[in-house]
Amino acid sequence: MVQTNYNPDVLSCLANLSNDEVFTPPSLVNDILDLLPSELWSNPGAKFLDPVSKSGVFLREMAKRLMDGLEAQITDKQERINHIFGQQLYGIAITDLTALLSRRSVYCSKTANGKYSICESFDNEQGNIRYESIKHTWQSGKCIYCGANKEVYSREDAMETHAYNFIHTDNPEKIFNMKFDVIVGNPPYQLNDGGHGASAKPIYHKFVEQAIKLRPRYISMIIPARWFAGGRVGELTEFREKMLRDKSLRIIHDFQDARDCFPGVEIKGGVNYFLWDRDNEGLCKVYTHSGNKIVSESERSLLEDGASTFIRYNEAIPILKKVQAKSEKSFSELISANDPFGFDVRVKGSMKRVKPQYKLKYFEGSVKFYYNGWRKDGVGYIDTKYVQKNPDWLNQNKLFVAKAIGTGDCKTDIIKPFLPDNPSCTSETYLVIGPFQSNKTIENILSYIGTKFFHFLVSLKKITQEARRGVYEFVPMQDFSEKWTDEKLYKKYKLTTEEIDFIESMIRPKDLSPNGVENE
Repeated sequence: MVQTNYNPDVLSCLANLSNDEVFTPPSLVNDILDLLPSELWSNPGAKFLDPVSKSGVFLREMAKRLMDGLEAQITDKQERINHIFGQQLYGIAITDLTALLSRRSVYCSKTANGKYSICESFDNEQGNIRYESIKHTWQSGKCIYCGANKEVYSREDAMETHAYNFIHTDNPEKIFNMKFDVIVGNPPYQLNDGGHGASAKPIYHKFVEQAIKLRPRYISMIIPARWFAGGRVGELTEFREKMLRDKSLRIIHDFQDARDCFPGVEIKGGVNYFLWDRDNEGLCKVYTHSGNKIVSESERSLLEDGASTFIRYNEAIPILKKVQAKSEKSFSELISANDPFGFDVRVKGSMKRVKPQYKLKYFEGSVKFYYNGWRKDGVGYIDTKYVQKNPDWLNQNKLFVAKAIGTGDCKTDIIKPFLPDNPSCTSETYLVIGPFQSNKTIENILSYIGTKFFHFLVSLKKITQEARRGVYEFVPMQDFSEKWTDEKLYKKYKLTTEEIDFIESMIRPKDLSPNGVENE
C-alpha cells in the first residue's frame, strides 16, 4: 500500500471560539474573494482591510493572489512581499489572541518585526495587523456604539470586553489614516445581553454599516441571513431597510443551512455573503445554495413591491405577486402582539424576568394559565389580578400559538396552534389568534393553517425560530365560513404546475415532520 503525506491547511482545522465568533474556512474565503474584480490583484496601489481579523485567513489568501498578480511588476520576491504586507494589506484583530494568530498566519511570526517574519519592512510588533484593548462607552446602561449591556460587559481588565475596535469609534478612517479600496471579513454575529438563546443581541450589521461609512470601492462580508426578514424586533429594521434599498448591493450568495459554509456550526436562518460595489449600481444577482450546489439564481430587485423584507427564494416571487394581486387583508391582523396578557415583567433595571405567580391547582378567582413547560408539568392557574392586558379575552374563543417555532427551516417548522380551555390566558410564550365568535370559525382557520400554502407564505418571512405576528404578513385572509385545502387555494390563486411543485417541494407534510413542535 502506497503511503501518501497529507498536510492539511491549519486554518481549515481550527475549532471556533464560539458560535458568535466563527472562523472562516480558507475555501470559503476564496469563494468570497472571487466576487472581487480580478484586476485588483495586479494593482500595486490597491489597499485591502479585514476589520475583524480572527485567524488572518482573509489577509493570507489575499496575499497569495497579490503575490501572483504583481509578479510581473515587482519581480524581486522579497521586495514584492515587503510591498504587499507593508503597503497593501491591513487588519484589525478582534482580541489580543486573534491578533497573535493573525500575525502568525500572515507574517509567519507572532510579531511583525520578529526574526522569523517574512516581511522586512516593519519596525514594530503589530505591523499592519492591529489590536487595541478598548472599553465600552456607557450611557443609560448600554454602550453607545454596540448596545452592549453594562450589567453583562462591564468587566475587570483581565476579561475580554468584546468592545471591537472597528465599531467603537466615530472615525474608523483614523485607525490607519488611509482610504481603502476593499473591505472584507467575517464579523462577530451577536452579543449576549443577559437573556438567552434568541434574545442575544445582533452585532454583525454594525460592522457592515461602519464599512459602508468608509466608502471603499468594494465590500464583501459573510453574515447571518436573519437580516433578510427576521431578527430581534427593532434591532435590524433600520439596517434591513437601508440594505434593501442600496443599489450598490450587487451580489448575494444565500445559504439556508449555515453548515454548508461552516461545517458543524448551527446559525439559525443560515448565512449569506455579498458584494457591495460603490460605483456600479443596479439589480442584485441572488444565488441560492443547497449543499455544494447553486439551485437557483436570479437578477432582481432586493425589495419587491408590497414587501418590507427580502424574499429569499427566487421562485417565490411570482407566487407572492399572484396572492398580492387580490389585495386581501393579511392574516397577521388575527394575531396578537407579543405578550398578549401582560406577563412579561422584568426586574427593574435588568433583563431578568419576574416569574408569574401561578399554581398547579385551581383556586378561587383563578383562570387556566398556559406557560413554558405546561405540557410536562400541567396547566397552571393564576389569579386574574395579574392579567395586565386583554382581560376580555379570557372567556372568548381563541387559539394559542407559540411565538418561537422550530429553527427557521420551512421544511420542518410546522405551526401548531391549540385550542385552550376557557377561561384562560397565557404567558409570553404564546400569541393569541382571535378571538372569534364560534368554534366553527376556529375549525376552518385550523384547516387553513394546516395547508402547505399557508406555511409556504409564512416561510417567506420566518427564517429563524422567531414566529411573532410579522411572519404572517404575506398570508392572505380567507372566508372562514368554509374549510380550506391546498387544492382550493392553488385554484383560487391560479398557480401553475411549476409553482405548485415548488411549494410542495418546500413544505414537508406534517406527519413527516420531526421538528414541528413549539420552542417554549
